[in-house]
Formats: sequence, C-alpha cells, structure tokens
Amino acid sequence: MTIHKPKVLFFDVNETLLDLTVMKQQIGAALGGKEELLSLWFTTLLQYSLVLSASGQYKPFGQIGAAALQMVAANNGITLSEDKAREIVINAMQNLPPHPEVKQALTLLKKEGYTLVALTNSSEESLKNNFENIGLTPYFDQLLSIETVGKFKPFTDVYNWAANKMQVQPKDCMLIAAHGWDVAGAMWAGWRAAFVGRPGQQPFPLAPETEINETDLQKIAGILIIYR
Repeated sequence: MTIHKPKVLFFDVNETLLDLTVMKQQIGAALGGKEELLSLWFTTLLQYSLVLSASGQYKPFGQIGAAALQMVAANNGITLSEDKAREIVINAMQNLPPHPEVKQALTLLKKEGYTLVALTNSSEESLKNNFENIGLTPYFDQLLSIETVGKFKPFTDVYNWAANKMQVQPKDCMLIAAHGWDVAGAMWAGWRAAFVGRPGQQPFPLAPETEINETDLQKIAGILIIYR
C-alpha cells in the first residue's frame, strides 16, 4: 500500500526537538533541588496557557511559565518574586540543546524534499534565538510561533492558522510531537500526526491513533522517507 507524503511537516519544539534536561536542572534548583517537580511545573504551565486561551486572553508563554513556577514554588514552601521567576524560566528555555538524533533526522528529511516547519507555543524571539544558538535554523523552511494567533496549541485555530500560513490544506499537514495533547489537537483539526515517544510521554487514549508512533525522530524519519 502506497502512503502519500504530507506536503508539510510541522514540528513541536520543546521535548520533541529539544532536550529538557538542562531545564529540569534549572527549574529543579529553583524549587529547592526537587527536579521531579519539572513535570508538575510544565503541566501547570500548559494548564494556564489553555485557561488564558479559553478566556480570550493572551500572555507570552515565558510569562505564564514564570507564574506557574511561582505557584509550584509556593506550594512547596518557596517564595519567588515575579522578576526572579521570569529570569529563571527565560534562562532555562533559551539554553536547550537538541536531542542527539535530531539533526541527523532533519538532514534526512530535508534531503528527501520535505518542507520542515517549527510550530511552538514559545515566543518567536525565544524560538529564533534558541535555534540560532544550537544550529537548527538552517534545517527549517519556516519558524512559527502562536503569538500571531494569540491562542496556544492545542486550540484548533492554531493548526488552521499554521496550515493557512504555509498555504496547504489540513489533510496535507503532519504534526510531529512528543505530547499526546498536541498530536490529539492536530488530528482533531484534520491533520496527520506522528508521535515521538520520549521518556515519560504517552499518546492520549481518547484521541485518534497516530499513523506513526516511534521512540525518536530518526525512526520517524526512516518511515517518512519511504512515503511516496
């Protein structure tokens, strides 16, 4: 059976492309050395980004991250000022290296002729600065931040906007992401999706099944290059 290539591959950024180990250490240090609280902080960050979007409000992802850090810190008996929390989050989010296989996988996909787009909840400035620092910019045809939409993934409006931006139909888009909520949102918006099973991540059981589910980007690239 021939599987047709998607016209555009959209990549989530944090955890999908970027290794969060450094962030885990920095956020953990801010929370009294409790690195296990990273997942709680990130979940709180996502929760309140959706609260803002659902309420018709918008704040930059880094600012929400700082607020979430203050909340998690307070619940663990730690007081952080708004300025200190923002400093910690901004530093943590701008110094993230790619996972070891990322550049090789992107090289393979570019060679195969795919259009590659980064699609992130982070700010455009943060995305561009981090990609420039770690050498990922040349691999991508476009770097997209949800700032233009004023809503966060997984709102359908975001995926529709990204497809329109790249002048393709939703059915011709594929999201590659390490978050069950992200691939679910993309598929419910009419996109195709590939799930990257990074440690600690699982697909959402109530969402449609992704057509690709592998443990790293190199394996996903190996499947995509045989599409015709």
